[in-house]
Amino acid sequence: MQIQENLRELTKVPHMATSPGDEQTVEYVLKRWTDPNSGLDDAWREDYMVYLSFPDPKNPNKVTVVDPSETVLHTVREKEKNYTPDQLDPQVVQPYAAYSPPGHVKGKLVFANQGKLTDYQELNKTLDLRGTIAITRYGGAGRADKAINAEPFGVLGVLVYTDPLEMNDGLTSDINETYPHSWYLPPSGVERGSYSTHYGDLRTPYLAAKEETYRIPVEDITGIPPIPIQPIGFEDARALICELGGKAALTSWQGGLGCTYNIGGPGFKETSAFNNSDVKLDIYNYGEVKSSANVMGIIRGSVEPDRYVIYGNHRDSWVHGAIDPSSGTSVMLELTRVLGRMVKQGNWRPRRSIIFGSWGAEEFGLIGSAEYTEQYFTKLSERTIAYINVDIAVFANATLRASGMPSVQSVIFQAARQVPAPGTDLTVYDNWMKFSNRTSPTNELIPKMGYLTGAGSDYAPFVHYLGITSIDMSYTYDRSKTKARIYPAYHTAYDTFDYASKFIDPGFHSHQAVARTAGNILIRLADSLVVPFNCGDYSEILRAYLNTAVTLYKTQLQARNISMEPLEQAVANFEKAASDLDKMIRNSDLANETPLKVRRINDQLMLLDRAFLNPLAFPDKYAFRHVIWASSSAGQPTFPGLADAYKKATLSGQASDWAQVHYHLSVVSQAIEGAASTLIDVI
Repeated sequence: MQIQENLRELTKVPHMATSPGDEQTVEYVLKRWTDPNSGLDDAWREDYMVYLSFPDPKNPNKVTVVDPSETVLHTVREKEKNYTPDQLDPQVVQPYAAYSPPGHVKGKLVFANQGKLTDYQELNKTLDLRGTIAITRYGGAGRADKAINAEPFGVLGVLVYTDPLEMNDGLTSDINETYPHSWYLPPSGVERGSYSTHYGDLRTPYLAAKEETYRIPVEDITGIPPIPIQPIGFEDARALICELGGKAALTSWQGGLGCTYNIGGPGFKETSAFNNSDVKLDIYNYGEVKSSANVMGIIRGSVEPDRYVIYGNHRDSWVHGAIDPSSGTSVMLELTRVLGRMVKQGNWRPRRSIIFGSWGAEEFGLIGSAEYTEQYFTKLSERTIAYINVDIAVFANATLRASGMPSVQSVIFQAARQVPAPGTDLTVYDNWMKFSNRTSPTNELIPKMGYLTGAGSDYAPFVHYLGITSIDMSYTYDRSKTKARIYPAYHTAYDTFDYASKFIDPGFHSHQAVARTAGNILIRLADSLVVPFNCGDYSEILRAYLNTAVTLYKTQLQARNISMEPLEQAVANFEKAASDLDKMIRNSDLANETPLKVRRINDQLMLLDRAFLNPLAFPDKYAFRHVIWASSSAGQPTFPGLADAYKKATLSGQASDWAQVHYHLSVVSQAIEGAASTLIDVI
């Protein structure tokens, strides 16, 4: 396998979206996909004009502690410390918060835990937050939300850092504990990121961002920070937090910086060298519309060229991006090399067409994949069987992790049973079962799959906007050995080939296991006579969601004359229709059936998830239309719209909010009823 060499090539230079390094990776992927011996049938680039946000290289963002006479007492590092030549590359972008507005603000510092709304409410009980600067840690709330939540309380600016308790298992010393000695984040490491709550190009909502597309004015963009925000390393966070005055923060707010976290007076302790000083943010970010490319490649199907299986991952990174996303790109390039060679040699051609997407500008908010789904909305909606996403192929080398719609569970399991798990004498399936399993009413003990409820990677526009059955998979860590929120060098200048090859996957064995598993799934989806989806697995999860909803909500709803019977009936109808269709597929000799019958069944399977779309269900959630898998803040394993509406109604008690509960109950009942009716032949 050539995965290691692919990764070495992809990580030679930083390749942030639209940078010179990004253009090099565009050309590299295109060259590979047009290779006469191992390329695809066709490959091309698709350019979009997208709105991105950058720090000003001539005016670096600054965070300082200043006394009343404006004397600078402490300056936060502008660049991460270098341990290998990678960090010295002139293309390494200064840590910044993409889409933070520029601005110059100063105020007394307060510690606001994770920047959740409840955290600011807690502080607001005893502190006047007006005119303050808040320091928050990653986790708990989305990046942009840390500033969006702060602004109504009068906070002027926000700092964000990674707490070593959540990322480094408490280890903090770069003398012998963190990278380059281990996989842990060095004290100066800073997680960059996109500070936006929406995905897709922010200026062309629901339209593909082509040259002449209408763009909304910059001031009309929603879901981005209203006040300046800047990420910093934990060595600087320690210098600030450990000097804060005021009372001690709640026990649940304490972290791993080696001191008691106080909430701030606001401001620093009287005994501190920083006493009576302000924290000042000078942010010079600017927005710009730039050309960003997807690289697309295809293998044409032999029998059903108008049915697509799409396989994708993004190409852009914040810095060198060895793990995020180049581990995924190196796996995809190995898959296309192997399949491309088989096609070129005339040994194989899939039944259905395979589309490969190397998405651009994902780090700024899933932009390349979202623009692709907006541009080809109709064609993809009507013809796509499934989407496979392998973004970070390998977080660590312990076990497979997969998420997806329930209907693809069985095909993932079949593939995982056929691949050896590296470093063990087990299959990937059995090894996965060891780390994470559940008891299923129909399948007994099985590996535990996740659901695609959020917008963490490029599956989001396919799942939430188009309702395409999707899979996201990777190799990951042993949760009993680390509490790391994600692999520690994530979005920093330390996510390099050196880091990946020494600490994440020495020997690249887990990369190979992911490539074999994903390739096996891809071929099954593209080649099986009947699309290998299992509707019964879908009804099992709908039943589990229903049981949770009944337990949590039924009594309260009955008291308000809102009946759950339509939902109960819908799930029962879905179970019967799914069971009948699965049985018919099992009992038919479809290889000897008319092609039209096979095509009809495949269309029912393909379009199942489309039946759960409701474009009006979530007006406040951009491009979320799938009523089963939309994101939810209620934290309950049940129907998201219903769960969120119920939570809001119980908090407010208002009749209008209880009406919304009834509305969401009707939305999900009718979506499931509608989906059930697609699984039977005629009304």
